[in-house]
Order: sequence, then structure tokens, then C-alpha cells
Amino acid sequence: MKRALLACLMLLLLGGAAAAAQTAPHELDSIEQRVLPCSACHGAEGRATRDGYYPRIAGKPAGYLYNQLLNFRDNRRVNAQMTYLVQRQTDAYLMEIAQHFSEQDLPYPPAEPPRAVPAVLERGMTLVRAGDSARGLPACQACHGDRLTGVAPAVPGLVGLPYDYLAAQLGAWREHTRHAHQPDCMADIASRLSPEDLGAVAAWLAAQPMPADTHPATAFTAPPPMECGGLSAAARSAP
Repeated sequence: MKRALLACLMLLLLGGAAAAAQTAPHELDSIEQRVLPCSACHGAEGRATRDGYYPRIAGKPAGYLYNQLLNFRDNRRVNAQMTYLVQRQTDAYLMEIAQHFSEQDLPYPPAEPPRAVPAVLERGMTLVRAGDSARGLPACQACHGDRLTGVAPAVPGLVGLPYDYLAAQLGAWREHTRHAHQPDCMADIASRLSPEDLGAVAAWLAAQPMPADTHPATAFTAPPPMECGGLSAAARSAP
């Protein structure tokens, strides 16, 4: 009797283990699951977090996001966590990630309170809206769109980003620690900005509310004033 009972228990245990093995997932089966590590820094669905050094990636143009993933993988941009995540990924998979986040159409939080006095904010607005022809500086909106929400497929928006991130990235280009596909137009532009101008641009942009239409523009209203390697790279990678 005891032997029969033990045999029944063994069969039940083995049967339960086999059923569990059949139902347990063996691999990630959706892009939403695969990009979960991104949310640790970039927030749920790429919305960004309260930490001002990590940008929102939701809704950014796919070509721009793809270029940045390539830049981290190929050591044009330096960030240990990002490089670790993408260093063994294929071009096709990085494009899949970029397209996923570009399709996230989510609301933006309110703009940050101004971090500068009115005169500094005025200087920032002038550089963003009109540039500085005496130093060969084009207006930011000439490339990033009249609404400053970016231009598909490769130019990112500048509004909706925190001051700390904007200042850090402009500074990285100015100090040649951030690079992009050649010709690197942003490195050229940032090298012509003084530290004070850099801070003014970042402060004005971070304080701007989002426009009614937060989406990237679908095309440039006029040819970009400079040749940028990122535009060519995005055109080559377009599906």
C-alpha cells in the first residue's frame, strides 16, 4: 500500500514538473519585454524620470534614436551602461528598438521653472530662434524645426528635455567627448558657443512649454544650413 501511494505521489510530482516546463516562457516574446531595461534610466515607456541627466526617448524620431544606439555601440558616445546594453546587438535589432520608442505617443510633464535671470533667458532665446551670424551660428530651429520638436527621421526635439541633460550634452560636444557621424555638425556648432551661451540655450529650452502639436515635423521647411552626418546615416538606414 505504501509503495503504491509513493508511486502515485511520484507520478503527480513528475506530471506537475512536466506541465510547468511546458508553460514556462523560454524567451522574451515581445519588444515591450525586451526594452524593459531601458526604463531603469529612461522611465516607463521612455517617458524619462525625475533625474535630469536621462532624456525622454518616447516619441523621438526613429532615425535619431537608431543613430544614438549605433553611436553608443560604436564608441562615438560614451556611457558604460548604454554600451553594455547595445554592444552585441545587430543593426536590425537596434532599429527595432528605435522604432518601438519612436511610436510611443505619450503626454509630456510641465516645463521646468526657469533656471536663469531674464537677460540670460533672452540670450538663449535669441540663439535658438535667430542664431548668431557673426560667429556662423545657425538658429537651433533651422534644424530642429519651428516648434523645436524635431524633424523626422533623424533630428531630435529640444523642448521637453531637462536643463541638466541639455547642458551636459552641449558641453560634451564642446569638449569633444560626444561624437556623431561625420560631418559632426553639432560639435562644430557647440565649439562656437561660449560656456555662458551654452548655459543660456539650455536654460531657455528647458523652460519652454510643449506646443500643442508635440510630434516631430515630417520634413524641413527649408534646407538645413549645415551638412550633418546623422542625416545621411538615417537616410541610409531607412526601411
